[in-house]
Formats: sequence, structure tokens, C-alpha cells
Amino acid sequence: MPKRTATESDNKTKNLQRPPAEQLYADELAVLQERDKGAPKPPGWFLSPRAVLDFVLGDAKGNIEPKFVGRRSFVECCIVALATNRGLMLIGDPGTAKSYLSELLAAAISGDSTLTIQGSAGTTEDQIRYSWNYALLLSEGPSERALVAAPLHKGMSEGKLVRFEELSRCPIEIQDSLLSVLSDRVLHIPELKSENNVLFARQGFNIIATSNTRDRGVNEMSAALKRRFNFETVQPILNLKEEFALVQRETEKMLKRAGVSIILPPDKTEVLVTVFHELRNAESCEGKSMEPLNTVMSTAEAISVGYAAAMHAFYYDDGIVRAEHLVTNMLGSALKDSNDDVKKLRHYFEHVVANRTGSHWKEFYAARRCIDGR
Repeated sequence: MPKRTATESDNKTKNLQRPPAEQLYADELAVLQERDKGAPKPPGWFLSPRAVLDFVLGDAKGNIEPKFVGRRSFVECCIVALATNRGLMLIGDPGTAKSYLSELLAAAISGDSTLTIQGSAGTTEDQIRYSWNYALLLSEGPSERALVAAPLHKGMSEGKLVRFEELSRCPIEIQDSLLSVLSDRVLHIPELKSENNVLFARQGFNIIATSNTRDRGVNEMSAALKRRFNFETVQPILNLKEEFALVQRETEKMLKRAGVSIILPPDKTEVLVTVFHELRNAESCEGKSMEPLNTVMSTAEAISVGYAAAMHAFYYDDGIVRAEHLVTNMLGSALKDSNDDVKKLRHYFEHVVANRTGSHWKEFYAARRCIDGR
């Protein structure tokens, strides 16, 4: 991975809506690779396991910013799993940053996080393994030139990590197409001539899969496939201060990339994070129990609400973020207009928010009118 200056990195990413991690953090990866010389690393890896950990969790001494909030031991287990002969399966509630963690790991280990398969009920083997250029197929028959490599083929041939998002959303027969690849690190291409019809994975190849535990339409994985993965559960952020810092940091980065010259005020971030934390856990900070929502009030959704609220204020209200912006965008982004959840939100305002002191909480309580007025 060549070293880049900050200007070169900025120029490459400034026109992209969402740059991949290896471009967004190219300077940090270059620094880590430079200081990583001589460190023991698994074959085919760009960075050593220690440097991968620093990239994900941050290293204040090396000016590497933290990107994921989680226990060090958990992230270490994820990294070690990818150095073994089994894949890594990240499971957990929606919005717990499973996909983001897999992207960070792929960027640090392979220098490429773009070999991604999106699992769904309509995912086919062609989208996972390989397909054909039919014009070339008709004119010259099956050949390497006519083969169109999908992410799995590319990952095996280039020795890179492949990310399989929402694996459990795929039909079982599609999931099980990974069995021989994970077992023997071999992909058979029967259409090609005998000397070229087997692809052996290069050093550095592995699979990171994710699966939501609460989504509908999830297909149970076969026991055989489960045995070929190390399972790690991504937990919601439990520490309010850590969640506050993450939401503040990520909304500021998103607003900066959007060219918006304001930030989400810290007092609004405090309200936003506290509300999401309490509604997610069905318990107030004072210990008062509440009925749980149907919606998963994840940290990712909190970031989306904070970002949308600041954008709303910037374009329509002179850049002053108010509690009304939080409530309005919470209804549209997080609660998805669920009638049951809206009723529970009203109850939360009247029995939790109403009892709190502080001008920011009083302003938020007054903004409850937006629930009915939207």
C-alpha cells in the first residue's frame, strides 16, 4: 500500500459520497504500514494483527483515531479468527456496526474492503462466485477471458478478504455454496478446461460474514456451514460517554464531508444519545422501566438522526439545531412511523423527559408537539 499525502487522499475521496475505509483512512494505513516493518504477520496480510487492532480501536500515540467502540478482547478475537482456517461471522442486532467493523478489518488486512457480497433472498451463485461474458462465451466458448470474476473469485485469486453481508438472508442452498471454499480453499470452475478448472485460494484470503439477529426473513444456517465460521457477537454500546463521543465524532465527520459548516451541539447530542440509550434498553437512567420499542434504537440510527437534524437546521433554520429537529427526524429515521412505537414515545416524554431539569431537556420536552404535528 503506497504512502499518500493528506492532499492526495482528500482529492481522491472528496467527490465520493461514501469512500471505502482504505481510501478514507489511507494516511493512517500508510503510517501503520511504515511502522509495522519487521512485525510478525500472517501470510498475505498488509498489516500485523497488532497494527490492525490499532487501526480499528485507535492509537493516541500514533495519531490513529478510534473508529469502532468495543472491547479490546472482542476485536482481538475477530482479528485472530481471520488468521485461522475458518471464516469470521459477526452477529448482533441491526445498527451495531457489524458491517463497519468488517469493512475496517478488510481495509487493514487486505487494503481493499470492496469485495462485498450483499445477501438477500434474490442472491445467486453468479453474484458470489463468477459469471460469464456471454458475447465472448458464444464466440470462443468457456475461457478465462470470458469469465467475469465475482467477489469470491477475486478474493481467492488475489488473496484478499471477502465481505458477505447478511449471509443468513440468502436461501440455505446459496449459503452452502461456501462450504467447499471454506473447507478446502478451492473453487471449482467446471466449464473451463481441466488445467484451469480449479482455483486455489492465495494466502490472505478469508471470509467475513455478518448476520442480524432480529431481522425478519432470516434463514437458519446449516450445521456444516456454522462449523466453518468463528462466531463473534457485536454488542450495543453500553457506556453513555463512549456512545456520546462516537455520535458526536461521526456526525461532525459526516457534516464536514457534506460541506455543512455547523456541528451538532453537544447538549443536543447528549439528549439524542440518552434518549436512544433509554429507549433501546427499555429503562431510564433513573431506573424506571418502560415498554420496549419494536424498532431497534441503534447507535447507527442515532448518528443518522443527528446528521439529519443538523442538515435540517442548516438549510432551513439558519444553522441553529433545535430539539424540534431531533424529534421530527427521529420519527422519520428511527421510528419509521410505527403507530405503536409513536405511542410509546409519547409515554416516554410524559413519564421520563417531563421530570428532568436542565434547559436542553425542557426544550426537548416542549418539542413533543412535533409528534402529533408532523
